[in-house]
Order: sequence, then C-alpha cells, then structure tokens
Amino acid sequence: MRRRTLPAGTVRGATVTPAPAAGTVRGTDPGPSVTRTGTTTLDSRAVYFVSYDGLVNNNSFQKNGLLTHRGHQYAAWYTATRDAVIARRAVGASTWSTVTLAHRLKADDSHNVISMGVSGADGRLHITMDSHSDGFFYVKSVAGLLDAPASTPWTPSVFGAVRTTLDGLVLTPRFTYPQFVATPEGRLQLSYRAGTSGDGRNALAEYDGSAWTELGEWTGSTGTYTSPHGSSTARNMYLHGIDYDVDGRLHAFFTWRERSAAVTGSGGGITNHDTGYVCSTDRGRTWRNDAGTLVGTTGTTGTVTVTDAGLVVDPLGPDHCLMNQESQATDSAGLPHAIISHVPVRFGRRTTDYVSDRTANGRAFHLRKDSAGTWRKTEIPVPLNSSQRTGLVLDRYDNAYAILPRGRIAGASKSSGYTDWSPLYDGGDLNAFGEVVIDGTRVAAEGVLSFMYQEKSNGTTPSALHVVDFALPA
Repeated sequence: MRRRTLPAGTVRGATVTPAPAAGTVRGTDPGPSVTRTGTTTLDSRAVYFVSYDGLVNNNSFQKNGLLTHRGHQYAAWYTATRDAVIARRAVGASTWSTVTLAHRLKADDSHNVISMGVSGADGRLHITMDSHSDGFFYVKSVAGLLDAPASTPWTPSVFGAVRTTLDGLVLTPRFTYPQFVATPEGRLQLSYRAGTSGDGRNALAEYDGSAWTELGEWTGSTGTYTSPHGSSTARNMYLHGIDYDVDGRLHAFFTWRERSAAVTGSGGGITNHDTGYVCSTDRGRTWRNDAGTLVGTTGTTGTVTVTDAGLVVDPLGPDHCLMNQESQATDSAGLPHAIISHVPVRFGRRTTDYVSDRTANGRAFHLRKDSAGTWRKTEIPVPLNSSQRTGLVLDRYDNAYAILPRGRIAGASKSSGYTDWSPLYDGGDLNAFGEVVIDGTRVAAEGVLSFMYQEKSNGTTPSALHVVDFALPA
C-alpha cells in the first residue's frame, strides 16, 4: 500500500495512510465488531436547546458525563426543569436510580456540562457543573459511596452542599472545560481552562483523599503565530483529552486556537490549527514533547507555548475547519491514539464557513503513534455529514472504534495497522441529535461500549435522553 508523507518543514508530520475498501483480511485476533445489547432511558424530558451547535447534556468532551466503577454505572444531566441530576444503576440493569442536586442550570449554553470523577483514595464521587469562562459549581459525595454501591443508599443525603470552590480552594474566576482523571495511585486530578477562548491556559488541581491542591497552569497563551494570511499574538490550547496509560504516563493531544481571525484570511472559518502532542511522566508536573524534550513546567512561567519546538505531530493551517476537543485514547502498549477531523485539502485549499464546509466535506482521521515511533494518519471513509465531534475507544485487542455524530460507529483492526476502517452501525434507529457521551471506563472494565445520547427535538422542546450498550469482542 502506498503512503505519502506530509511536506517536511519546521514541524514533524504524520504519515498518511489511505483507508482501503472494506473486506481486508484480518489477523488471528478478532477484528472490531459491535452487538447492540440494550437501551435504557435516563429521562424522557431532558433539557433541550442548541447552542454552539451542541447540547449541554451531550458534549463529547465531557469527562465524565457517564462512567462505570465497581459494577455500577453513573450518569449526569439536566432535566427539563434545569435541575442537575446524578443517576446510577448496576451495570446491565434496565432502571436507574436518580438523585437531584441542589443546583439548576443557569444559562442556555452547551458548554455548561456536568462532569464526574472518582477519587480511589476515599471512594468519593466528585462533580463539577455549569461553567463557561466564569465560576463553577462543585459537589462531592460522602467517603466510600462508590466502594460499596450495592449496600450504600442512593439519596441526596450522600452528597454535600453545592460549593463554588473545591472545598475552599479558590480557582480562576474564568473556569471552563472540567475533566477529571484518576492517577495510578488513586488521586484525582481536575483539568480545566483558565481564561477565555483565544486567550486561555490549561491548569491542574489534585485531590489526595483529604484535600485539594492547585498545581497551576501548564500552558501559556502568549507568543506569535503566523499563517500565510496573517498573525496572532494570543490563543489557547484545546485538549482532545488527558489520560494516563498502563505505565502511568499522562498523554494530551491538542489543537491551538488563535484569537485573531486574520490567520484564516477568510473570516468565515475558525482559527484552529495543527494537532500537537505532549506527555508527562511525573503526574503533570512537567511536560515533554514527542522527542522527550522538556517544554513546560506546571505552576511556573515556563509553560508550554505555541513557539515551543517539536509539539506538532500533524501540521494543518487554519483554513480547513479543524475541530477542537475531539477524542483520544492509549492502547495496551501505552501508545497514543486520537481522532481529529477537518476538511481535506482535496476539497479546496481554503474553507470559508465552519459549519457548512464541515457538514459538506468534513472527514474524521485516526492519528496514532506506532511502535517504531512514527506518527500515522488514516482517513475514516465515512463522511461526517455534521460539524460535530467524533469519539474514540479501543477494545481489549486494541481494535479502534470511532463513534461519529448521531451515534454511528466505524471500526478498524489493529492487525491491519488500522487501515481497514469500515462502518459497523449506522445509528439510524437512535434519532440522536449529534455528539454522544462515551463511557470509556466501561470499555476498559467490561468490554462494553456505552454511550449517552439525546433525541433530536425542535427549539427548546425537551426530549428523551438514553444510554445504549454494545458488546465488543470478548
């Protein structure tokens, strides 16, 4: 199979592998497959409004809006009355038990998602919600709630008061995009953005089982970026995720978004450019590029910036509707994978309208680092037909699954080198609005793909919110 390498320059490019037709011979391990095993309803009337082309209950960058821990699955959403709800069920059960928190969604803004995390050190459930470049709301459960769920009552009394700090720790007043990630030792880290779009910094806080500590910002917004059309002097790094691998290394794929629209030269696109990658071997205290060079230290002035060398693993200018905050995962060997999406160059050298151009010509790509250290990029041969994001999970055999807008699923086998991407499920019977919220923890624990989706509606008419389950290869 022929491969072409992106033009050499000051950054390192991924090798692009065209996806062949379906039917490629697989290896001895089973290839990707999905078997639908059931659907449950969380809420027949969940809040519904479209903002920033998304829904507040189903933004795929939530980490986590749906998670599994010790045989129970947990979900979070806002009801038609705007109440924040947390629900749980024994995995595979058909009914959910709900708890309504003492908080109501304050604005019709799809950024104001609910995210959950588990602190293994004390068995608590942690929840942040309702923020977009302003203050956040935080709740945590009593200790041990998640350690013995079958014998623990699920009532409002197990949750503490809603706070606007992390147990007294004051973070930035410009808070967005909370993502919880558990460390190998059982600590819980909270990733978030300080600042605003086009002028923001990524930061970390950490919970050790007794108290929260602010680790600080690890990216910077300064420096000059110049495209063929113009320059920008402020930006923010949008994360595709933040995840620990089997060896305890922390991985983060990202895109940059520039403040100045001058870099697009069109005025109708979006200022996202390049896919970058960094990792940390010391729990997020320092950050290194793909070559292992130190590029940032958390909580200091020496943060990761756009002018640092060796960050970009897939170069792309701000002319192709590159999506931010897509998806990432690590495989059983600790190798990083991501899904990115944009309008390929074959559809024109420049895009002019983000939503219409992505909907007409957008494609998702699988970007990964192979065992030899080479970055490889494969187009997934399923048109997006949407401006929205695609999720990524890997099964126990390291087969890859892309969960596309409206709940469509495509898969590729590890044995083919991930070159045999093909459709597995068309999602036509879901009536899903667009992005879905994936339970990555259940994939790892049980080999089951669960995702939360909301049915399409009109205007602000509430609609049903569901969780659908698929068995992956055993």
